[in-house]
Amino acid sequence: TNTGFPPRIPITQCGTQRRSSIDGRRNSFYSNGFCSHTAEDETNPWWRVDLQRSFTITAVKVTNRGDCCAERLDGAEIRIGNSLENNGNNNPRCASISHINAGKTYTYRCDGGSMEGRFVNVFLPGQKKTLTLCEVEVYAAPAGRGLSDWI
Repeated sequence: TNTGFPPRIPITQCGTQRRSSIDGRRNSFYSNGFCSHTAEDETNPWWRVDLQRSFTITAVKVTNRGDCCAERLDGAEIRIGNSLENNGNNNPRCASISHINAGKTYTYRCDGGSMEGRFVNVFLPGQKKTLTLCEVEVYAAPAGRGLSDWI
């Protein structure tokens, strides 16, 4: 589960608008204040959470915006690792988001099972893109410990 993370996890994203996307609420209506949103028409927009230390990440759940614009997440990549090179967007890819229906939550399991890292990014490659996330949930165990010791 996502327990054990520090109480105040730093969130960083490109662009100008930042709202909560790790508040535990899967409310998918932007106007209700529970989604984050980069500036419109960005090149390679991204969102990042810093877990403060390395974890073995087994799954990432992403909730898409429900009131419009569901296609904005199409083609996004979940990247996990310990590097901040290119704002963390050069870390290895965990999974690709082909499409999440409006207002829905989808669970992504990393290719190959699990990945270790401190930073979890959602990166949307391309020009004239807008990244909107309504909830991101990271499921992990402390790095270096067996998952069976944690569950």
